[in-house]
Amino acid sequence: MPSYVILGNWTSDGIRSIRQAPERAEAFRKTVEAGGGRVISLLYTMGAHDFVTLVEFPSDEAANTAVLRAASQGSARTTTLKGWSPEEFSRLVAKL
Repeated sequence: MPSYVILGNWTSDGIRSIRQAPERAEAFRKTVEAGGGRVISLLYTMGAHDFVTLVEFPSDEAANTAVLRAASQGSARTTTLKGWSPEEFSRLVAKL
């Protein structure tokens, strides 16, 4: 299943309601699962991003739908990166 790295930053609304972050994370997990995916890891971070999430989805469309649904809540802005495992990347390179 394709992997995605989601880099997130709180919006002003998100930081004002930071105490609800655990509930928002659980709601996101349910959204991911409803889209056929799974959350592999969620880390709250210091630095350029406030959180980093690693997820798997069956398709780009499922990933985009879930991320848009979560972003529409207004508490975070995200950047999503599609990722390849070392094995998947090796297969791509072998085709060169």
